[in-house]
Amino acid sequence: MTQHADDTASKPDADNPEWSREDVAKARPALEVVTELFGPEAAETVRRGRGRPAKADRKVNQTLRLDVDVLDAYRRSGPGWQALMNQVLRTHMPVGST
Repeated sequence: MTQHADDTASKPDADNPEWSREDVAKARPALEVVTELFGPEAAETVRRGRGRPAKADRKVNQTLRLDVDVLDAYRRSGPGWQALMNQVLRTHMPVGST
């Protein structure tokens, strides 16, 4: 006889009941509750920014119109062609622009 998968996932959980409309109306942001209960210092330790941490040498997306042959030459140089182009541009920056 074939055994069926356990169907407990579809049963109500007494330890974690479904929220009522009143529960939803009383809900508050976690950061607000942590600040109230433990203070602003504790709230800052649990606060997390979105996405990756910012790198010290951050890059900026920029649209740049280039001649086709120039772009093709850099692309043909293989992996890292963008970094190479950045290095060449940095080498030829106007004096005193940094």
